[in-house]
Amino acid sequence: MARVTVVGGGVVGLTSALALAGRGHRVRCVRDVPAAGTVSAVAGGLWFPYHVEPRERVVGWGLVSLARFEALADDPSAGVALREGLLVERAGPDRWWSEGVDGVRDARPDELPGGAASGAVVRLPLVSMPVHLDWLSQRCEAAGVETVTSRVADLDELEDEVVVVATGRRATELVPGLEGTPSRGQVAVLANPGLDRWLVDDAGPSGGELTYVLPHPGRVVCGGTDVPGEDLEPDPDVHAAIVERCRAAVPALRDAEVLGARVGIRPVAPAVDLRARALHGRTVVTNVGHGGAGITLSWGCAEEVADLVDAAG
Repeated sequence: MARVTVVGGGVVGLTSALALAGRGHRVRCVRDVPAAGTVSAVAGGLWFPYHVEPRERVVGWGLVSLARFEALADDPSAGVALREGLLVERAGPDRWWSEGVDGVRDARPDELPGGAASGAVVRLPLVSMPVHLDWLSQRCEAAGVETVTSRVADLDELEDEVVVVATGRRATELVPGLEGTPSRGQVAVLANPGLDRWLVDDAGPSGGELTYVLPHPGRVVCGGTDVPGEDLEPDPDVHAAIVERCRAAVPALRDAEVLGARVGIRPVAPAVDLRARALHGRTVVTNVGHGGAGITLSWGCAEEVADLVDAAG
């Protein structure tokens, strides 16, 4: 069994650490900030492979995660619920993501917003990320993962024989040759007036405004944006526009209290980079470039990380 350092403490880093510990490796997780400060904590938490490539591999990783989340829905402490919702298809069906997903049906005309060509109705995992990240942290601790809060500026600072890089957008600073660009995702958080059905409309009524409404206990994550940039300060005008269009899309939100605004930076790349390489005399496994699908691919990619570390040992 190897001594492994996982660099990164969001959902991708924590699931990687947990999968490695489950294989018997001695694991340390080094993170810049606690899990609550990562981009994972801002995410709406819907299982859906958004803004990520390559599709042929994404499907496989996503199905592993889907099965895990479906099982975790029986554990109230994990923060996972299975909820039905509507994916609006403004340009017609594009359901590559649904391979292996049960229960996808065409939306009825009365379920579609104006101007939508079609839509898919499906029951999917919706993960309350603050709860789930806390659950993952506790599971890692119980599995013997050592957690350290420290900023790694260079992989040569680390002594373990295997390093897993799961740092999201910072990966390009640590591993030569990685490609990636930051994409700014702003959301509004509203009080939940009793919603349990989600909505995703990636074009919006005016054709170009990402709109999603993701209900959790006590709150609704409303979005959003997907634009280049890494400013973490919420833009008041963007916030007002998000609230307005989500209330228009879901009238039940019209009188819901606005609880706040948050920004997370998605690590967008041409493709997920999940592979082992030799760097400075040791094995470095990258698990980065998940775009808007870190949660969706987390468990599937974590299992492949463990496979790569096993093979390297």
